[in-house]
Amino acid sequence: MRNGWSPYLGGALTGLLLVASVLVTYQLFGHPRYLGTSTAYVRVSGMIEKAVSPQAVARNEYYRKEGTGIDWKVMLVLGVPLGALLAALRNGEFRLRWVPERWTRCFGNSPVVRAIGAFIGGFLIIYGARLAGGCPSGHGLSGMSQLAVSAFFVVTGFFAGGIPLALILYGRERR
Repeated sequence: MRNGWSPYLGGALTGLLLVASVLVTYQLFGHPRYLGTSTAYVRVSGMIEKAVSPQAVARNEYYRKEGTGIDWKVMLVLGVPLGALLAALRNGEFRLRWVPERWTRCFGNSPVVRAIGAFIGGFLIIYGARLAGGCPSGHGLSGMSQLAVSAFFVVTGFFAGGIPLALILYGRERR
């Protein structure tokens, strides 16, 4: 048995965070800004590219639209793993390991293979998220909370693609 929080409490707190983010950003910016994280990666990559070639960033329409630099979404992306670390430490569940047990059972224990797989998977996820105009948190939390039809289609696609892929990669586990 794990010592973690109830998923119901986690879901309720996530919902409250969504409402708070809309209220606070509306007060600060005059219009609501919704939760989502894929834009943070765009802004950080633009910030890095700006250090190398500011002219290229200035000419790039995508960076002009999305912006560059550190904002509250970048801080959210940094805060998620920090919060997970603090929760794991608090609950006594933190273990330092290079390769998760489930990955080892399916693909072996090579940290290099795991790193390559994580990099490719991360690249595909962020590419797909930007292609879809948002990530699971943007479409799933923010879009669905606004009853946006596009969010329902995108989230259906997440599950329609994710469940079969997980079954192909990991198979069924018996409990």
